[in-house]
Amino acid sequence: MVKTTLKAVDKVEILTLQDNYIEVTAMDWSAVISRAVPLKDGEICVSILAEHGFSALVKTTALSETHTLLFDFGFSENGAAQNAANLGVDMTEVEAVALSHGHSDHTGGMKKLTAMIGKHDIPFIVHPSIFKSPRYLKYAEEIKVYFPKLTREMVKQAGLSAVETEKPYLFLNETILFLGEIPHSTDFEKGFPIAHCQKDGKEVWDAIEDDTSVVMNLKDKGLVILTGCAHSGIVNTVRYSMAVTGVNKVHAVMGGFHLAGPSFEPIIDRTTQELQNIHPDYVIPTHCTGRKAVMAMEKQMPDQFIMNMSGTKLTFV
Repeated sequence: MVKTTLKAVDKVEILTLQDNYIEVTAMDWSAVISRAVPLKDGEICVSILAEHGFSALVKTTALSETHTLLFDFGFSENGAAQNAANLGVDMTEVEAVALSHGHSDHTGGMKKLTAMIGKHDIPFIVHPSIFKSPRYLKYAEEIKVYFPKLTREMVKQAGLSAVETEKPYLFLNETILFLGEIPHSTDFEKGFPIAHCQKDGKEVWDAIEDDTSVVMNLKDKGLVILTGCAHSGIVNTVRYSMAVTGVNKVHAVMGGFHLAGPSFEPIIDRTTQELQNIHPDYVIPTHCTGRKAVMAMEKQMPDQFIMNMSGTKLTFV
């Protein structure tokens, strides 16, 4: 296992450009939580979109030096970009982009968001398996639902310069860690059973080995772990983050935990219990976690739970 020295930072901000949920009437603002408001010049006229996808802007600050990462692109071509515009986000601040995995609910907005960044050869940190094709969900022999193709040429045309790595990778002045391929250490997180792909002309199960996360180290507080879908298992992901960084305290676990549907609902309680055993200060399930899992975590971890939404900014200091 590759071990890294992830620099401690004074502040981590995560602004969600796209998530599955929005509630503009939420009144739960705090030192940590800032919600999007539908206002412009005092008028209720701004829409924030929710879609089945995920995209977030991550900022780290250490000694007054701030770095900005775009993590994932959301689902539709316009959704995350429209939210960024309506939220008044300056996308030109983005210095690097990272992708959680190669599924279309995380890649669809690539063209529009990179156009808003307005730069060429932006470092794009990815696992090489994001380019596997074809990839599909197999519900039965006669029912296969395909993911859109993602190619290196598409990435290049978007103004991105791919940095392909299976190993942990430090970037943005070593304040953010791209976790790389995540080993499976638990006995219950077994992956997505209906995910398949073609290899050498034959159908094989898709282990989605490109699934990964980004990790930050908040000074004196612990790790802030942000995942896209956690197809590798959120507990596997957190444990690997701790092992690679050597940091045993977890401040926040955020992202899609992929616990929806009949294949995953049986492990909701086990997953929640294992997260409780890790004792994070905050648990923020997003995107594909699923309603039943979100409710279970809110019930069983009420003091740590935060409900995420499109347009929500979380500030950890």
